[in-house]
Amino acid sequence: MTSHAALPCDRADCRSPHRPAVGGLRRGRTRAAGALGKRILARAGLVILLAASAPALAQGELGINVYGLSYHFERDRARELGFDNEVNPGLGVRWRMPGEKFDSFLDAGAYRDSGRNTAVLAGGGIFWKATERLRLGGALAFFHSETYNDGNAFIAPLPLLAYEWRAVTANLVYFPKVSGINEINTLGFWLTFWPKGF
Repeated sequence: MTSHAALPCDRADCRSPHRPAVGGLRRGRTRAAGALGKRILARAGLVILLAASAPALAQGELGINVYGLSYHFERDRARELGFDNEVNPGLGVRWRMPGEKFDSFLDAGAYRDSGRNTAVLAGGGIFWKATERLRLGGALAFFHSETYNDGNAFIAPLPLLAYEWRAVTANLVYFPKVSGINEINTLGFWLTFWPKGF
């Protein structure tokens, strides 16, 4: 087998601007294309989700999410990273589709996150009615914030707990520590108000 010397056009210092470089030297263009692809994929997924759940949506109830508070387990690390904001005001909506043993829901909103940036979220999930008022469940949520995942949007599964009164639901979510995405184990708290309950 014969080895070939690198041709002049394969050297990094004379590479064509239309030819990708080795080692990620052209990440800016790749990142922008990846972000566009993620936005298109997220929108397509939302359209599919809404179309598949159209019959259930007609039977639902609209609630207003008022975000909240958070608690960081690794408090010293949170301060060190600047992710120690525990007052997280924001607003959102919840569309609840009640069932006999399970309630499904869709949420969307924005809030000031632990790093003092605006976090935007959208997702859906399901609650199991453990008792008359206690709900246990989970959600698959899309997030975007400069605080998490180096500012890149991502989708995460999240465990949830809720306690329901007639007109208000108290919600609790656990954001686990995941290296490179979320550096601090965190609990989030917020209320959902049901206008029909008043």
